Amino acid sequence: MKSNDIVALRSKTIAELDTKLNELLAELAKARLKKGAQKLVNVHSITLLSDDVARVKIVLSAKRAHEAQQAE
Repeated sequence: MKSNDIVALRSKTIAELDTKLNELLAELAKARLKKGAQKLVNVHSITLLSDDVARVKIVLSAKRAHEAQQAE
C-alpha cells in the first residue's frame, strides 16, 4: 500500500473499511493456501498483505473509537 492509499483509507467510512478488510483477509487466505501448495511465486506478498490488513484495522479502530467518543 502506497502512502496515497493510506491517506485515502482515513477518508473512507466504517462500512467501506469493513469491506476492504474482508477483501484483504480473503486475499491473504488465498495467498497462504497457494504458499502451502507451493504455487505462490512471490512469498513476500503475504507480508505485504498482512501489513495492509494491520493498517486497515488501525484506521478502523481509530474511527470506531472516535465515533464512540462522539456518542458520549
